[in-house]
Amino acid sequence: MSATRVFVARLVGCGVFDPQGDRVGKVVDILMAYRKTQAPRATGFVIEISGRRRVFLPITRVTAIAPGQVITNGLIDLRRFSQRGQEVRAIAEMLGRKVSLIGKRKVATIEDFAIEKNKRGDWILTELFVRLPKRSNVPFAKGPTEFVLWQDVAEKQEDPQVQDAQQLLSAVADLRPADLANAVMDLPDDRMLALAGELDDERLADLLEELPEEEQLEIINELEDERAAEVLDLMGPDDAADLMANLPAERTEVLLDLMDDEEAEDIRLLLAYEPYTAGGLMTPEPIIAAADTTVAEALALIRRKEVEPVLAAQVFVTMPPYETPAGRFLGVVHFQKLLRNPPGERLGTLVDAELEPIPADTPIAQIHRDLATYDLVALPVVDQERHLLGAVTVDDVLDHLLPDDWRSEEETDGA
Repeated sequence: MSATRVFVARLVGCGVFDPQGDRVGKVVDILMAYRKTQAPRATGFVIEISGRRRVFLPITRVTAIAPGQVITNGLIDLRRFSQRGQEVRAIAEMLGRKVSLIGKRKVATIEDFAIEKNKRGDWILTELFVRLPKRSNVPFAKGPTEFVLWQDVAEKQEDPQVQDAQQLLSAVADLRPADLANAVMDLPDDRMLALAGELDDERLADLLEELPEEEQLEIINELEDERAAEVLDLMGPDDAADLMANLPAERTEVLLDLMDDEEAEDIRLLLAYEPYTAGGLMTPEPIIAAADTTVAEALALIRRKEVEPVLAAQVFVTMPPYETPAGRFLGVVHFQKLLRNPPGERLGTLVDAELEPIPADTPIAQIHRDLATYDLVALPVVDQERHLLGAVTVDDVLDHLLPDDWRSEEETDGA
């Protein structure tokens, strides 16, 4: 059953389907057109289709809007979306704006708004969900909310790019880091930086790991040294090292001095290698165990929440010590083999000794070939004495196989 009234924030991420029920994309944003004397009208959707291409879906080609889905007539213009001057993006530009409540002398912030289908078939902004300023000084307390009609508010004439980012934060709170990165890259610079300032340190660290170099540097350069160091502490050492390699040497040293000693040591090690080599790309935190570790103990190491899925695919077996730079590399035990053997079995009897480690100076082109040739998700990296230094994972090198602008809306050659 098609809805005739929906709130725009709930549409973000909804699937877009053709008349046969096949998914053709997902909703990224809703375009609104302002009118002189009437409430804004929805003109269409920005949707993401295969290949991360953003295209415009006119509202006239939408046949129904149901919970979690938008149904189209099947006609999709594959030209990349380009915003026109009279159009405003609901999520990226309208949410977070300040409005004055007419007759109440109050200022509120737009958190969401409803669009409603009228008799002519137009989708018109009818009601706003707004938050008023908080009434107490209690930490983390929020102000009251209320619903107001469009005709009962007046927009404050401020630049929406510098509005309070707290409301935008609530709109993206449930997005995964990769999707959050895509959303952030669609924002004007001022709003991107404002949103980054509102994120907690862990969420910001996750975001920075997903962003391209230019946006990473723009955000990290806006942070005070103390907070920047905290955020870098929470990033994977390889991602933090890649970012810091592009900072001025003076600031890099300042940040390293402020960071946790162990994290800083890992990053210093990575910065010592050439960028596009195994040493420069590896993570120094693979799962390492002794030969007499049992299958049950190894599975417990893999189950830890902080272990990335790609690192959980294998356990590297070495001589002591068991933290990088570890002892002599003995071999690897793949996750699948752990599942096939009894809990008390020792890793030493399960080691795949045929997987050859790679030297720290191995160039990225060779790493690509080795991962593809042997169908691996990670390669052990060793020094000249075969001491384990870390592991290069498939996601460490994947970004280097993609075009620099793969997250952007710009077309690449041959697209």
